[in-house]
Amino acid sequence: MAHAHTVFSDWQHINYKDAWDRQQKLLEEVQQRKFSLPEKKSDLHYFNLCEHPHVYTLGKSGKDNNLLVNNRQLKDLGATFFHIDRGGDITYHGPGQIVGYPIVDLDSFGMGVKQYVFSLEELIIRTIAEYGLHGERLDGATGVWLDAQTPKARKICAIGVRVGHRVTMHGFAFNVNTDLHFFDYINPCGFTDKGVTSLQKELGKQADIEEVKQHLKNHFETIFETTLI
Repeated sequence: MAHAHTVFSDWQHINYKDAWDRQQKLLEEVQQRKFSLPEKKSDLHYFNLCEHPHVYTLGKSGKDNNLLVNNRQLKDLGATFFHIDRGGDITYHGPGQIVGYPIVDLDSFGMGVKQYVFSLEELIIRTIAEYGLHGERLDGATGVWLDAQTPKARKICAIGVRVGHRVTMHGFAFNVNTDLHFFDYINPCGFTDKGVTSLQKELGKQADIEEVKQHLKNHFETIFETTLI
């Protein structure tokens, strides 16, 4: 079934807290819309892309000791730290990383949470395939990986979502031209034995971030059977 329209926004460079506040507002808007309609399915959805300044976020199942630096060191790195309400453990956001925040009513898309996360993974798998990379899923570890079944397993995209009244927020963090050194200060997603990578690292050159966003938009439309407006 096609879902007519999803409003697309590129928030460009935005502070983490500002983006969180915006998401919260849109989430409430979609929830209100959903419950005001007789079939209890929203006809309004959002897909937002952005980049954040250096920030570490810890999900509700996360452990503080997966952040390996203290407050002073955080300050020296020019980074901030937030406890947040998504699933998952700790992750890093920063310049050169495309963060995606879809705010969609899963009932409208006929999806469960697992299928939704699977669809976000598929979005990244198809996008990196445009660059000749083979993305994979790893059992028990949400996100998109390269060489997932080998000792060289490395993550190119982290995923963490929250669903309230069947409407989603938070989303994915896709390393495009990310400074991967910032991952040295955490156990990403709680893993101590797996690496991280970026599109830039795999290609050996900077990727065109606007081009990557366009691929994401195209594949989002296909996977979610929606038109971005």
